[in-house]
Amino acid sequence: CFIQQVTGHLDDCTCDVETIDAFNNYQLFPRLNELLESDYFRYYKVNLKKPCPFWNDNSHCGIRDCAVKPCPSDEVPDGIRSGSYKYSEEANNLAEECEEAKRLGAVDGSLSKETQQAVLQWTRHDDSSDSFCEADDIYSPDAEYVDLLLNPERYTGYKGPDAWKIWNSIYEENCFKPQSVKRPLASGRGESFIYLAKWFSGVCVEKRAFYKLISGLHASINIHLSARYLLQDTWSEKKWGPNVTEFQQRFDEVLTRGEGPRRLKNLYFLYLIELRALSKVLPFFERPDFQLYTGNKNHDAEMKTQLLEILHLAKSFPLHFDENSFFAGNKREAAKLKEEFRLHFKNISKIMDCVGCFKCRLWGKLQTQGLGTVLKILFSENLIEKIPEHGPSYGFQLTRQEIVALFNAFGR
Repeated sequence: CFIQQVTGHLDDCTCDVETIDAFNNYQLFPRLNELLESDYFRYYKVNLKKPCPFWNDNSHCGIRDCAVKPCPSDEVPDGIRSGSYKYSEEANNLAEECEEAKRLGAVDGSLSKETQQAVLQWTRHDDSSDSFCEADDIYSPDAEYVDLLLNPERYTGYKGPDAWKIWNSIYEENCFKPQSVKRPLASGRGESFIYLAKWFSGVCVEKRAFYKLISGLHASINIHLSARYLLQDTWSEKKWGPNVTEFQQRFDEVLTRGEGPRRLKNLYFLYLIELRALSKVLPFFERPDFQLYTGNKNHDAEMKTQLLEILHLAKSFPLHFDENSFFAGNKREAAKLKEEFRLHFKNISKIMDCVGCFKCRLWGKLQTQGLGTVLKILFSENLIEKIPEHGPSYGFQLTRQEIVALFNAFGR
């Protein structure tokens, strides 16, 4: 019954729950779900062996459902493994570019080791200056391809103090909140937290939005754990399905002291933000030079057509979130706040390497990278508008990892 309260207008938006439900359930999601089952979007490269950067913790979930099964290299399409992503004139010029790189390399060889290191550091800085996530090094020997369809997001048994510590770190150390609030979170059952809305009435729209994005992501993850719960585990079979009791404990208005419906509304807010980013990034994917490269040319062309249909549909949504209200004040203060946004979220992406359950870590890393890509898109609107129809897009670029994470996070 409490779900009936998740209705009507959303704070800081012109949209309402019913419009989103109708648009998503009947138009967008069926098409998106089909896209996510394609080869380009089902394989995600991830390093699950990175150490936690914030505290010493070598303990990992011993439950078998926490394990992630990586793909044997021969199962991943050649086009994805090769790192290529284009069927274009650009690819034909690759040999010339390599020769040019060799010539430039000869010049670099004359530099001192200190200067070479400085150049390398500046290159890394340039690459990361628009990034909202601490991305994995996909060339690391520990980075492996994972088939997301064979490793679905679901309840694994990972809970209690370890799981609470992750979310506590995310909320308490990274979310914008009034300085007077020293410890706003209560452990409760281990996974439930006291919502901060009552402290946010005087906080600017940007900081409110940041908190609601994290809360919406938390709600999304909890919904999937409740929807794909281990209901039966015997020697003969395992049965996964909806656990209504678990869902109620996380979202029921009475059991959560009135906060459950707000958490669900924050999920709708997150949906609107991600939908807006998809509508904004359309010019990047529309270019003839961009292809969803797997090596199967006919299938890849078909998938690009399907992708563009989804993006045009996203653009047609009648009640988009208006991001122009973000950072609209004093330019100096806006730039400072924007950088705070980036650093806060980057910190959250690092916390994902502290998750003890590998399957939870996989989906946590993917969804935070997806949301980080959303923020990167929304803060790069001017660069996206200047993307040339042909040739490389130097001002704005998305890696394959970011693209896979973006659409799978939205799918979640």
